[in-house]
Amino acid sequence: MIYKLLALNIDGTLLKNNGRLERGTKEAIEFVKKKDVYITLMTGRNFMSAKKVAKALKLDSFLITFHGAVIGRSLDEKLYESMIPAEKAFNIVQILENFDCNIRLLHERYSLGNRKKIQNNMVAKTILTYGDPFFYPTQFVDSLGDVLRDEPIDVAKIDVFFASEEEREEAVETLQNAFTGIQLKKQQQGRIEILPSGVSKLNGLIRLGKELNISLKEMVVIGDGMDDIPAIEAAGLGVAMGNAPNEAKKAANWVTRSNEQLGVAYMIKEHFRKQQRPEFLQKIRIAEQK
Repeated sequence: MIYKLLALNIDGTLLKNNGRLERGTKEAIEFVKKKDVYITLMTGRNFMSAKKVAKALKLDSFLITFHGAVIGRSLDEKLYESMIPAEKAFNIVQILENFDCNIRLLHERYSLGNRKKIQNNMVAKTILTYGDPFFYPTQFVDSLGDVLRDEPIDVAKIDVFFASEEEREEAVETLQNAFTGIQLKKQQQGRIEILPSGVSKLNGLIRLGKELNISLKEMVVIGDGMDDIPAIEAAGLGVAMGNAPNEAKKAANWVTRSNEQLGVAYMIKEHFRKQQRPEFLQKIRIAEQK
């Protein structure tokens, strides 16, 4: 099989735990590019943060961001966009502000959060380190509801950090009963993500594949999270990182080393070193026919 597209998760896959992008990984990406393989990033990060990583890798490809809610080369050149409408975002916030939680509304160009303090050190660290304030400005306000009433915005994603599991479960049940057209994903550390229905990394890959005329079976997907599993299962070659949960490893065709051991670079060297460029293979076929 000649693979035409390589899709890479960012956190826990491309990057080490300290957020660094190692030189060995960059060199491996350059190696794949020379094989005429299209490389994309698929991430829950906002577009501007993903674009920063893509720039470091010298990629000018379409990026699958916000879990697939926004796919584009730039914010002015989008292939696909799915947002939570402003009125629905406002109504969701109205409900969430009755709970003990921190709320982050993620617009494509900035994020908006409430200043509510909850007793959870891990949550506080997550909120403070989420994204890059230089590339993706963050504003905190006392009342999100008041701000949204005056300045409605469509959002790609809503992140919510709860002080307790009980609060989270009650909020999830309330939201599920109150709204259609959204999906709620439970994450670690008392967090949920609220996304438009139909948005996922897999659907993002399908949409990108149609644009590029590349089938899922011609794709290699490398990831480390539960949200990567559908894409790993559907790809021609699904790869789980060594640091991925067991569910992701069971879904994968191959398990590489961990992100701390530069598992992406290791996988690329093992699986792409024998793959020739399509142009070279075409020349061989022509020569054989003569």
